[in-house]
Amino acid sequence: MTIQSSVPAGTEPTWFKSSYSSGGGGECVEVAATPAAVLVRDSKQPAAARLAFGAGAWAGFVEMAAGR
Repeated sequence: MTIQSSVPAGTEPTWFKSSYSSGGGGECVEVAATPAAVLVRDSKQPAAARLAFGAGAWAGFVEMAAGR
């Protein structure tokens, strides 16, 4: 499966790691926001597959994860 984002060709989205990431080599995900989707990738394999979520789905996930 290939996921296309709305990031202009030849540019890479800006990726962010969780503030809870210790940097000690544990598993971590990175997130990047684009105009069309929120992208999620494995920080240990940044060139591997990415997941893309619509704004509503991402907002629902964040709300659930925050325990609200």
